[in-house]
Amino acid sequence: MLELHGPTRRRRAVALLATGAALTATLFGTASSTATAAPTTAAVAKATVKTKAGAPTIPVANVKAHLNQLQSIANANHGNRAHGRSGYKASLDYVKGKLDAAGFTTTVQQFSANGATGYNLIADWPGGDTNHVVFAGSHLDSVNAGPGINDNGSGSAGVLEIALAVAREGYKPDKHLRFGWWGAEELGMVGSQNYVDKLSSDDRSKIDAYLNFDMIGSPNPGYYVYGYDSGLQSLFENWFAAKNIATEVDHEGDGRSDHAPFQNAGIPVGGLFSGADYIKTDDQARKWGGTAGKAFDACYHRSCDTSANLDDGALGTNTDAIAGAVWSLSGS
Repeated sequence: MLELHGPTRRRRAVALLATGAALTATLFGTASSTATAAPTTAAVAKATVKTKAGAPTIPVANVKAHLNQLQSIANANHGNRAHGRSGYKASLDYVKGKLDAAGFTTTVQQFSANGATGYNLIADWPGGDTNHVVFAGSHLDSVNAGPGINDNGSGSAGVLEIALAVAREGYKPDKHLRFGWWGAEELGMVGSQNYVDKLSSDDRSKIDAYLNFDMIGSPNPGYYVYGYDSGLQSLFENWFAAKNIATEVDHEGDGRSDHAPFQNAGIPVGGLFSGADYIKTDDQARKWGGTAGKAFDACYHRSCDTSANLDDGALGTNTDAIAGAVWSLSGS
């Protein structure tokens, strides 16, 4: 996650259709406070199908295996995976190799930042209606100071393992699934902005939702849900509520991660976040566990952001929540 100094600015949220918000409530059996209309008969029928063919549980061991690989890559490349460094390209090659072997169509997009070549990786799952795209992404780069295993190996590994689960399940969604790994986020969302800038207005209109995951395994975790789009917010809130996990709405991330270029282009955005360098309160410790008075991630942007800097519970729970959203939004 990009570190910003000074106040961040609030950005306009784009609402999903009312039937989408109502469908969220149907999927999880929890009334959504943001739904403004009852679901249609067709939506209820479709929700029943989705419930029968819901998202698989994502083994946290699989996610951690990817993180161990990213740690090894950093160890072999001067301790980091930053933009313009050999560790970043090796990280991208690792993710791309997994996706290619699983049957995804992958594209590497190049850009320039700070005098160095950067790379985005885009993976499309064959099939689904390409006029309706569900897109999940994360930034793959670290800062120069460390390997960036929570920030943002955690989001990158979670999204990767969900993509691989799509392939393992032989999933055939109604909508088209796309996954992205962004470069140079730590320089100011350079990679994701480059991607969005190159989209035609028609291509932008085809993206029904962009979901962003930046730091999902913080060692003293919280459970934050992006609050920029009411329907996507409710989708995640209801998933956690069904598991008796309290959430808070995250606006701290305004402008600090890769959802911002998509949101500024008028694309509905959602996502999850487990906390960075600010301090967990007593109330948050009571509802989430962990230690009050300490940072959610004391190793944020430091050399100690290693594979030891994770909470397995948060990592596994958030990854399952992402899978639930991807399956629910894309249909079955």
